[in-house]
Amino acid sequence: MGTMTSALAQDFSKGLAAARAGDFGTALKEWRPLAEQGYALAQFNLGLMYYNGQGVLQDYKETAKWYRLAAEQGDAPAQFNLGLMYYNGQGVLQDYKEAAKWYRLAAEQGQASAQYSLGLMHFKGQGVPENYKEAAKWYRKSAEQGFADAQTHLGLLYLLGRGVIQDNIQAHMWTNLAASNGNKLAFNGRDIAAKRMTAEDISKAQQLARECVAKNYKGC
Repeated sequence: MGTMTSALAQDFSKGLAAARAGDFGTALKEWRPLAEQGYALAQFNLGLMYYNGQGVLQDYKETAKWYRLAAEQGDAPAQFNLGLMYYNGQGVLQDYKEAAKWYRLAAEQGQASAQYSLGLMHFKGQGVPENYKEAAKWYRKSAEQGFADAQTHLGLLYLLGRGVIQDNIQAHMWTNLAASNGNKLAFNGRDIAAKRMTAEDISKAQQLARECVAKNYKGC
């Protein structure tokens, strides 16, 4: 769909304001006609409403239907959410290949959660070949956006030397960053790395973590 007319934009905004106020009946009234006209944002939001049972009965099949329509128009959040539904088998048959396909489309648009999920699938060999280098690549892209789960798993790859050259300093740095961003698994990874390191190495890793935060996680 091309540029949305101001009338459509107004209707979508009315629905958004209603949803934020908890008035899902009005949101549904505004968004359904837009979704049926092919407006991707409305399709995605309608999918969310069906997923959460807001203003409608919870219905995963309807969720998947609306996510798919938005995803096919290139909407990255819809692509990721549809991938998640295929991964979990909600409203669709569980299918790791389909999950990976939709994750990849969203990941290539820079969606951090999709990049992490695609990395995890390469790590596990689900729907794609097991490939630690690919896992590290996608984890890094996500980690550089500050995504804590990806920072944790990138740190663990450095700890294990899978897909990257084993490096305790890098392992400590990434798990330290992830721990500061609230990831509980990261604390264990950081402690394991620290046990293998000298006090000087730990100090260096902590300095690198501070520098990484200052660079907004880019090029760490």
